[in-house]
Amino acid sequence: MEEVNEIYRLYYRGQRIWQAVMKNLLEKGMDKAEQALLSGCSAGGLTSFLHCDNFKELLPKTAKVKCLGDAGFFIDAPDISGFYHIRSYFNEVVTLQGSAKHLPLGCTSRMYSSQCFFPQYMLPYINTPLFVLNAAYDSWQIKNILVPSEADPGRYWQLCKLDIENCSSRQLEIMQGYRNGMLRALTLVKNSTSGGMFINSCYAHCQTEMQDLWHSPNSPRLYSKTIAETVADWFFNRTVVKEIDCPYPCDSTCHNRVFTDEDYD
Repeated sequence: MEEVNEIYRLYYRGQRIWQAVMKNLLEKGMDKAEQALLSGCSAGGLTSFLHCDNFKELLPKTAKVKCLGDAGFFIDAPDISGFYHIRSYFNEVVTLQGSAKHLPLGCTSRMYSSQCFFPQYMLPYINTPLFVLNAAYDSWQIKNILVPSEADPGRYWQLCKLDIENCSSRQLEIMQGYRNGMLRALTLVKNSTSGGMFINSCYAHCQTEMQDLWHSPNSPRLYSKTIAETVADWFFNRTVVKEIDCPYPCDSTCHNRVFTDEDYD
C-alpha cells in the first residue's frame, strides 16, 4: 500500500491500482500497442495528465501515445471573496493522500507540491502530447473554485449556480473573468506544437462520457466539428487543433447543466 491513515484506517492505494491495471492490460496485449490514448474525466482528467509520461514509458517506443484530460484543467484562481479556496482544498488532498512524490519533480522542486496539482503548473513538465477538453464555464469549477459555499454565505449565487440562464449581468461578468483566467492558464497548450484543446463556452463538466456529447447529431460543436472529430484530427495529426469558443451565450450547441437544490453545495 502507499499510505495508511492509522486513525481512520483509510488506505490510499491509487498508485498501486494504476500499476496493477496497467500490468494487466500489458499482459493482455497492450505491450504490442501501436496507438494508445489515455483519457479521464474530472479527477480522472487531472490524473490522465499526471500519469501521461508514465503511460507512454510503459508502451512500445514505436507506439503513438497521447493523453486527453476532460474537465480536468482545474485552474488556480481566487473565489468571489478574493480568497484562494481551491489552494487550501488541493493542499489538503496532496497532504492527506501523500501525493507529492507522484507529482513532476521539475515542478515540486520549484514550488509547493500542492501547486503542482494544478495543470497550469504541472503541464510544462509533461513531455507526452496532451489534449485539454474543458468547458470555459466548467460547472464544477464555478461552484467550487469561483463561488464555493464559504464565499457566498448569503447564497446570492444559488440560482446562478443551478442554471447559468439565471445569472445576473454582474454574475455573468464575473464568470467571463473566470473564463479569461482559464484561457490565460492555457497559454502553454495554445503555444505547444503537439498539444490540442477544445474549449467551449458551455456550463458543463465532463463531455466525453456520453455519446450525445461526444459524437452525435446534436453534440456540442466548434467550427462544425464534434468533440470526437476534433480529438481525432489532433490524435492523427490531421491539423493543428486549438479550438476556443466565443464567450457565453454565443454557442447554441451547448448542453448546459441544470442542477437542483440538492446539488447546490
